[in-house]
Amino acid sequence: AWAMVKAIINSLASIAFPQNCHICGTSVESLENGVACDSCWSRTRHFSADSALCVKCSHPLDEPANRHSASCHRCTEQHYDRAVAAGVYELALAAVLLELKKTPNVPDRLNRLVRSTLEMLEISANTLIVPVPLSAKRRVERGFNQAEILARSVARLSGNHLDAFSLVRKAHTPMHRTAMDRKARESTVKNAFEIKRPKFIEGKSIILVDDIFTSGATVSSCANILKKHGATSVSVLTLARAVEGRH
Repeated sequence: AWAMVKAIINSLASIAFPQNCHICGTSVESLENGVACDSCWSRTRHFSADSALCVKCSHPLDEPANRHSASCHRCTEQHYDRAVAAGVYELALAAVLLELKKTPNVPDRLNRLVRSTLEMLEISANTLIVPVPLSAKRRVERGFNQAEILARSVARLSGNHLDAFSLVRKAHTPMHRTAMDRKARESTVKNAFEIKRPKFIEGKSIILVDDIFTSGATVSSCANILKKHGATSVSVLTLARAVEGRH
């Protein structure tokens, strides 16, 4: 009953506060969609248990012979144990995540994707939710860390503790540009992170949360330092995954 009431409220609110889709310009039908309409959401590629993905980093693959051991072979040396994402960084997911960098509000549709993506990971009482940190400089510029906003949703939906203080970015690294190759991305974040409170990390399994997985360099660097300070495993949860060579 509450879901129906909520849908009615969202629809009425979208009439009272109309917004055009950031992709196609038509009206957004409900506040729960964020800044994208139903049509653009439906055209956005989502991942599911049936998707042919790399078992480690979730990069889409051509249909593999054995889905349970398929690898893209590009993530072999990265330090996280597994990375999952809700879908491809395109259309509605791209628009909503770009908006999240301006306004710290997670629309209901994104929360539903957080919940379904969480189901791909093993979670125990010993699991800690950790956002990928921004540098102090960038956090002041933006006013908040969008990865932490998403991590709060992950913590609430999973029932696990959030730790936004133990993993910090010690260096203000240059923004990753789209044209950067993998080695350039890795070199900019190689020594960018440190652990301020190692006793909170030791013995924990970590779910590391970020908005977008691009090359994996940032989350790999975070996973490396977390494991050096005693994390038993590091999984990565992002909402979107940039896909190389597929459009």
